[in-house]
Amino acid sequence: MIRFTINGKEISAEKGTTILEAAKANNIEIPTLCYAKDLSTFGGCRLCVVEVKGQKNLVASCATLVKEGMEIYTKSEKVIKARKDILDLLISNHPMDCLTCDKVGECDLQDYAYEYGIKEGSYKGEKKHYAIDSLNPVMERDQSKCILCGKCVRVCKEIQVTHAIDFSDRGFNTKIATAFDDPINRDNCRLCGQCISICPTGALINKQLKGIRPWEVEKVKTTCPFCGTGCNFDLNVKNGKIVGVTPNPDSPVNGTSLCVKGRYHVDFINSPDRLTKPLIKVNGEFVESTWEEAMDLVVDNLKKTKENYGPDTIAGLSSARCTNEDNFVFQKMMRVAVGTNNVDHCART
Repeated sequence: MIRFTINGKEISAEKGTTILEAAKANNIEIPTLCYAKDLSTFGGCRLCVVEVKGQKNLVASCATLVKEGMEIYTKSEKVIKARKDILDLLISNHPMDCLTCDKVGECDLQDYAYEYGIKEGSYKGEKKHYAIDSLNPVMERDQSKCILCGKCVRVCKEIQVTHAIDFSDRGFNTKIATAFDDPINRDNCRLCGQCISICPTGALINKQLKGIRPWEVEKVKTTCPFCGTGCNFDLNVKNGKIVGVTPNPDSPVNGTSLCVKGRYHVDFINSPDRLTKPLIKVNGEFVESTWEEAMDLVVDNLKKTKENYGPDTIAGLSSARCTNEDNFVFQKMMRVAVGTNNVDHCART
C-alpha cells in the first residue's frame, strides 16, 4: 500500500491508483468534466487539477498516480484560481441560455459555474455557433454547447465499439463530428444513446425527454422487460405517465449501458394498440371476452389437442417480460400438466 495525504488527511491506496480515484474513495470531492470511471483517461478539461507539494505546476488528478509520501491539496488558493479560470474560458464560449436549456438542473458545467461563482464569461470575442442537428429520430445535437470533453467519442469507441464520431478540425474550430461531417443518422450511427447519457452539458439531448424538467419527473428504478439480460434503468414518470428512460449508473448488470429498445421504446406502454382485455375469435373476428371465457377456451383446446395428437404437438413460448417466478411456473405447467418439453423463451441465450 502507498501512503500519502490529501488536504492533511492520511490516506493509503493500492499501487496504480490515481489521485482522483483515491480522493473519491475517501469522499473528497474533485470536480471533473471529462472523467468517467469506465472510460480511458483523457485529462482534457483540466478541472480536476490539484496541487502536489514540491511540484512547480498543478497536475491533473485523473491522470496522476499517487506516490509514497505525496502531499496533495485539492482546494488551495492556486487550485481554486485555476479552476475558476478554466470555467471562465468555457463559459465565455458557451451559450448563456441556461433558463431554457433542456439540461438545466442536470448540467455539470452549470453546477460547477455556480459552485465557483462564475456568472458570465469575462473573455469577449468570437463564439462558436453551429446549427442544431435534429434530423435523426432520437437525439438533438447542439455543437454550440459542446465543451470538447471527449466523453462521447470515448464511449462510442470503447464501450459501443462503433467509432461513429471523433474530433475534427483544429484549434478554435475543433468539434465532434461524424465521417465527412454528415448529420447523425442510421447510416453512420447505431443511435444507441450512450453519448447522450454521458454528456455533461446540453450538447446532446434525448428527444423523448426534451421539454421535460428533471424536477418534474419521479425516477422509478426497474428492470428492462425486453430480454433476459435484466438491465436496470430509471423510468421517468410525469403525472403518472412514463415519458422516458434514463440509465441508472448503480445498476450491477449494465451500469449506464442500454440497448436501443431499453432506452427508447417506452411508447408501447401507452400505445392504443396495446391489448388490455382478452380477445376471442368468433366467425373470423376478434371480440372481447372475460378472462374466464378466454381461459376456458384455451384449456379446452389444449385438452383436445393432447388427446387427439399427443402432448408433443403442443409447444409453449414464454416471455422476458414475465418474472422469473412466472416463467418457472409456465415451464412447470408445460412439462407436468401438458407433458411436453417443447417450451422455449424469446430471449434464450
